[in-house]
Amino acid sequence: MSDITAAIEEGAKKSSILWLTLDRPRLAWHAWHDGAIYLVTGGEEQRLPGLEALERVHVTLRSKDNGARLVEFDAAVSVVDQAAAADAVAVLAKERLNALDSEHLTERWAGESVVLRLTPDIGETAETSATTPGR
Repeated sequence: MSDITAAIEEGAKKSSILWLTLDRPRLAWHAWHDGAIYLVTGGEEQRLPGLEALERVHVTLRSKDNGARLVEFDAAVSVVDQAAAADAVAVLAKERLNALDSEHLTERWAGESVVLRLTPDIGETAETSATTPGR
């Protein structure tokens, strides 16, 4: 596992929030599962306009302790078939804090929300704070 891959996994596991560069930087909660970031948008959940239409998105993970930037990378965006990826949706639902209907959360998501998978691209655009000059 490369240093950047390890930094992405560690950062995504330790903090349940990240920043996405959409029309403007947007904070989003997520869950890490099986080598990817999963998040939900739409319905009564967080608003991440246009994310499901993108092929790629820029992601920034920050330290849960002090807010320092840990790693930035591009990720491939794909819509998740919620029935086929029930294990990933269950992990995401477990991370959903303060849901009013936690007992029926996944059913509500299936009806009104989109679950997305962000698969990190550790190519040229990925940088850890240690590899970024001057930061």
